[in-house]
Amino acid sequence: MAGLIRRSDIDEVRSRINIADVVGDYVTLKSAGSGSLKGLCPFHDERSPSFHVRPQVGFYHCFGCGEGGDVYKFLQQMDHVTFAEAVERLAAKIGYQLHYEDGGAAVDQGNRARLLAANEAAREYFAEQLTMPGADTARAFLGERGFDASVAAHFGVGYAPQGWDNLGKHLKSRGFTEKELSEAGLLSSGDRGTYDRFRGRLIWPIRDQTGQTVGFGARRLFDDDKGPKYLNTPETLVYHKAQVLYGLDLAKRDIARSRQVVVVEGYTDVMACHLAGVTTAVATCGTSFGVEHIKIMRRVLSDDSAGLGEVVFTFDPDAAGQKAALRAFSEEQRFAAQTYVAVGVDGLDPCDLRLAKGDDAVRRMVKGKKPMFEFVIKQKLSAYDLETVEGRVAALRDAAPIVADIRDSALRPAYTRQLAKMLAMELDDVRRAVESASRTRSASGGDRNERGGAERGHGDRPIRELSGTPGGSGTSGPGGHGTPGAPGTLVITDRRVDPAGDPLVASVTSLQEAPVVRPSVTITQLPGTTAARTERDALMAMLQAPTVVGQDLLLQASACGFSNAPLAAIRDAIGRNVDSFERQDWVTVIQADLPEEYRRLVEELAVAPIPERPDREPQIYLRRITRDLIQRHLLRRKEDVKGRLQRTDAVENPVLYREIQRELVQLEADRRALQAD
Repeated sequence: MAGLIRRSDIDEVRSRINIADVVGDYVTLKSAGSGSLKGLCPFHDERSPSFHVRPQVGFYHCFGCGEGGDVYKFLQQMDHVTFAEAVERLAAKIGYQLHYEDGGAAVDQGNRARLLAANEAAREYFAEQLTMPGADTARAFLGERGFDASVAAHFGVGYAPQGWDNLGKHLKSRGFTEKELSEAGLLSSGDRGTYDRFRGRLIWPIRDQTGQTVGFGARRLFDDDKGPKYLNTPETLVYHKAQVLYGLDLAKRDIARSRQVVVVEGYTDVMACHLAGVTTAVATCGTSFGVEHIKIMRRVLSDDSAGLGEVVFTFDPDAAGQKAALRAFSEEQRFAAQTYVAVGVDGLDPCDLRLAKGDDAVRRMVKGKKPMFEFVIKQKLSAYDLETVEGRVAALRDAAPIVADIRDSALRPAYTRQLAKMLAMELDDVRRAVESASRTRSASGGDRNERGGAERGHGDRPIRELSGTPGGSGTSGPGGHGTPGAPGTLVITDRRVDPAGDPLVASVTSLQEAPVVRPSVTITQLPGTTAARTERDALMAMLQAPTVVGQDLLLQASACGFSNAPLAAIRDAIGRNVDSFERQDWVTVIQADLPEEYRRLVEELAVAPIPERPDREPQIYLRRITRDLIQRHLLRRKEDVKGRLQRTDAVENPVLYREIQRELVQLEADRRALQAD
């Protein structure tokens, strides 16, 4: 794995990217005057725009829901990628070569960009080939499953023509080398040299959650093709089958909005679900559902300890489907979300179900989902002859650990009763078996935690991010509905993250020992006095346009007295860092110099619209409001000095009297000079 990206590269990429261009891919932005843009917030529903972007500052902020940050934070929020992935994506966008702390990943980054470009060129080629006369078989395959040309275009489906090296020749003519195409998994090698990996097959582009094509899935179409029914891109620098989900790029927004993800088994099933209105459907790519897929899903679901999300698995009712269900169940406890199983009518998968019974049948299949525990218990019992005592006892021994694994202690007794009913056995006997299974698992160190507890990944590494603050939301008790902030709630107070974003180290302490986190100060909490408004507006000018205000005025303003403590703290941070006023990350510098509770206020001040009419020159206003702040400060000082002068006896203290007079003259000169500027 690559090392940490160099800080200088992170800052350089940020400075080269126009945040408005990135945000504009997701939000329609309109001018709000004075260099500010606004639009409807992508993070919450609203009718009037309260989402503001300030390109000169490089920040966005929604004054409705409070979301805000820089361009990296925006991509993390919108595309559910890690910080490193956001940096790498923007670096690739502008062709900037990143360097890593271990010094060995810069070449990889360059290779990565080339492989992604080759995949995108291949995707375009395959899509074009689907419209050619030689693709009749591929179009017929799609048509028989209810997919027309517009559907194929929406999902990017294409066709790899029969032949030896059609794709290879085409991409080489586009400037790609044979080595690059082989490393991208587009070419294979044999006794006769290199040849197209995909030939005579229907092609699905596999995209990561940011929409970049990282690989392909290909379905056999012709009888003389002796290869496997489905053939995927091999593992490459950009394609890792255990870390991608087909359809996630199309589904991620609806998944985040609805807090539901539907896991199906194939590409056509994803297509059928989306066309039927189940737009949260995704599928694995040539591999079984695993831990890496869960990490991706939890990030998109915002799967926190509250357990409010839903993960719905669809399985065929045959032996292979049952085996897949049990595999998924083995990982089920890694979710905080509730898990379910949905099975189509007559055992049909979503694609066949849509063909046979229509879109509504697919929606009903998902709506009629059953809890994963119920499904697995029934699968376990189906393997035994429940007509015999021996069969029922053996079934109880097999099913009791499943019930013992239920994290929600409120549900566990209900499933115990249901299991007793299924087995036609005494409730006390079943309860004792469940309790025995729970003790056995606990003694072996393999007990599963209550919903909201710390999940375990490889070894003892926690994979669930926990939080807990006094009076705030902490990890919950049984069933995910414990008392927030209750004593004994687990809190991660020290969390180190590797470049891929996985928590590696977590120090867990009780809530009583957790550090006090003060609530963030917001712009709406500022007093409405004239003095506070002047201080606020001057700080907006200094944060949003420091080079327009100028270093001299910044220095003078940072020495002014303030009536509001949070604004005074920001003033002091500006004074301490005034030498950095020309830096692109000026606002970030100021934020880093302040306690956490003031950073949101800095962000809001840096993005809030300047209170000046768009038809007037904003530069004039920016300097004027800063001068007004300084003028008010000089006038207050002048009145203070005049009072001292009146209280000083010129006869008894002539030296002090003259010093005060000189100070008064200097203040008046400073005030007049400021007016003349």
